[in-house]
Amino acid sequence: MASTRSFADVKDVIISAHKNVGLQDKIEFYNTWAENYEQDVAVLDYRAPLLAAECITKNFKGDKKRAIILDVACGTGLVSKQLKKNGFHHFVGVDGSAAMLNLARKTGLYQDLKQCILGRDSLLVQEELYDIVVMVGALSIGQVPVTVIRELWQATKPGGYVCMTTRGNADNREYKAELENVLRTMEEEKRWSCVAVTGVEEWERAVAEQESDYIQGAVYLYQRTK
Repeated sequence: MASTRSFADVKDVIISAHKNVGLQDKIEFYNTWAENYEQDVAVLDYRAPLLAAECITKNFKGDKKRAIILDVACGTGLVSKQLKKNGFHHFVGVDGSAAMLNLARKTGLYQDLKQCILGRDSLLVQEELYDIVVMVGALSIGQVPVTVIRELWQATKPGGYVCMTTRGNADNREYKAELENVLRTMEEEKRWSCVAVTGVEEWERAVAEQESDYIQGAVYLYQRTK
């Protein structure tokens, strides 16, 4: 079904999201946005779910049909939908928004869904269980703190993969640098090794006046070593 919402409509939504700085305000924002979320990100030409799924599929060496995937900040299920198309079958989702989780539940993709406010609550999943842990979209300023990265690692089984994304636009550069510092530190600690880092020029359509037509982004894939 074609979207009836214009880019101007979506731009207003995204700008309003940046004004919701309190944790509860963020949750309420996503609860309110849930019904329009998928058509809005389509208007934005938001490519992160597709790009993350492609990166995982290209580099995963195990049996896709048996792999258990933890989809963190799963939203309505966009990443898992892409991974299902690529041959993966087993998904567990985590998100802070009850309304987003309700829509994810309706997809029928997930064997389990858990509500967890990242950065406040511990990631309520079994450690060292998942073949793949993926987190798309939430690792950015005003969203989820970079301390969550170590929880993603803990949930991943040795030899498993962690896939993450972030934006590269002006207001997220400091957060991106902080994120990459944590990724490097954990590599130096020999907790994981870097499999792929992919910079993307056209990540999604820009909403800030000072940005060009599209903002940049990045996909990171690491393999747990211990």
